[in-house]
Amino acid sequence: MGDASIDLTTFYALRPGPATRPDGGSCVLSVHDLGVLRVPSGRLGACDPFVLLDDPAVEDVPAGDHRVRLTLADVSEAADGSHLREPYLSVVLSDRPVVRAEYARDPEGSFDGNADLGAVPVDAGTVGFVDADAVAPCMPQPPTRWYDEVFDSGRADSWFARMDDPQHVRPHCANVVMPLATDGENVVLSHSGWGDGLYPLVFTRAGDGELVGVHIDLQVAGRRPGGARP
Repeated sequence: MGDASIDLTTFYALRPGPATRPDGGSCVLSVHDLGVLRVPSGRLGACDPFVLLDDPAVEDVPAGDHRVRLTLADVSEAADGSHLREPYLSVVLSDRPVVRAEYARDPEGSFDGNADLGAVPVDAGTVGFVDADAVAPCMPQPPTRWYDEVFDSGRADSWFARMDDPQHVRPHCANVVMPLATDGENVVLSHSGWGDGLYPLVFTRAGDGELVGVHIDLQVAGRRPGGARP
């Protein structure tokens, strides 16, 4: 078993400013609010919402509404904003200072596609967070209906259209209420860095061990754990 802890000097989620990349290059980070995620069940799901919305990686968190923030990287050579990628999508559970970061699984083992091991498989270039228990009652059934009726319906409120709308939250992101929601149950989505792959979940903790953040590390900044593949 490997050490799941992460050197905080190489973990850049929610930290604006200069950063290093896994290939040794550099980038400049900024942080953007994507609104609030409703998690009334306390079961936070992380997934590619266009592929595995009904089978996310799940972590227990305090029930309630939590802020979602995007860490964005300018990877252009001139640092002029001409080439942007997404290193981290984060759910902020507390504003307490972070003293420890750790992978949700053993970083020395190889990711095998099992979301239960703390890895998020991405096959549609998108990641997102959701209340895992809200998906079944708040989405049309069966899931085979989702693509044509919700994701790419051709309407302005389709999830694809929302992500393409620069006036909605921010470009390439969305905060959408699920179609059958009765209390604002929603999904917060973002493009996934360099695209498809299998990406680790990271937990950040306060000094007493309290979980203060859950992050999808899209391997644009910082170091790459053993076995991760973008």
